[in-house]
Amino acid sequence: MLELRRLVLICEFARKGSIAATAEALGYSPSAVSQQLAALERETGTALIDRTARSAELTDAGRRLVTHAERILSMVEEAESDLSAHAGKPAGRVVVTAFPTAAVAFAPALARTLRRHEELTLRLGQSRSGRGMREVQSGEVDIALVDDWYGRARDSESLRVFPLLYDPLVLVVPRRHPLADPDVPLDLRELRDEPWMATPDGEPSRLAVDRLLVDVGGTRPTPWEFEGLGTILSLVAKGIGIAAVPALALAAGVRGLAVRQFPGNPVGREVHAVARVSSVHRPSVSVTLRAIHVAARLIAADLAPIRLADRRDSRPADDDPLAAFPDPESSRGRSAGRPFGE
Repeated sequence: MLELRRLVLICEFARKGSIAATAEALGYSPSAVSQQLAALERETGTALIDRTARSAELTDAGRRLVTHAERILSMVEEAESDLSAHAGKPAGRVVVTAFPTAAVAFAPALARTLRRHEELTLRLGQSRSGRGMREVQSGEVDIALVDDWYGRARDSESLRVFPLLYDPLVLVVPRRHPLADPDVPLDLRELRDEPWMATPDGEPSRLAVDRLLVDVGGTRPTPWEFEGLGTILSLVAKGIGIAAVPALALAAGVRGLAVRQFPGNPVGREVHAVARVSSVHRPSVSVTLRAIHVAARLIAADLAPIRLADRRDSRPADDDPLAAFPDPESSRGRSAGRPFGE
């Protein structure tokens, strides 16, 4: 009989690619990981890991076992979700990860809504862009808030993607800048020689800014580069330069800024919640997904450039898993309250 915890371990090894990385991810020592993989090989009666002096990789049999293990672990989680769904009451810990600006924006409304469930605890962490879906897939987190600049995030056999918001780039300038006056026309060509602040080259938001400015020949000189949109907003507020940032970054509430919307259909990103298909009906996950959608509505109402996501497919409403999720607001007959500016 194969042990589930060893199946979890070999799946994590397949994702991480080394014994050391697997040990770090799961909180084991490298020697413990090696011992458990060796025990799994004895259970299966075949070599699963091809070991050399400097590396280790899966054999063909190991890759086949990982395919089976992922399916088995998904079925186990689905069974757990089914049993807990019949229990009905959200309990235990739900782990959510988000890209940094989403973590700041969604945290207030999530905390207000979920603290009503006394047996539920929330852990909200931050992850770099592009990692959230992998962390959900691997089971490291239950839900990820992810940003999608190119419209590539889609449902898969194991993951469900819930559209939340469309988050466009907006222009932020110091309060005393001429363009702080909303009656002054906004012409990107006239901004080319301004001191631009931007995230480092290669960052998703930087690529979006480059796309926005490409039609006017880009900025001149090369923008000053800073890690973190919060840092950029604080620099703009101090009068050091101007920037184009996703509107969601404004949820941090930095003072001293004037915000202008770009004309036409500006570059932006979609924001989604992602969860495993096998877990979406677990009460702790479903109530958190509902709370995330409540938070998205509040954010869209509070930050004018942001709009709620349109449905991207033709699923009927009663086929939408959110329709079956408990609404933490309806049972109390009151609003969660605005998350910002209170």
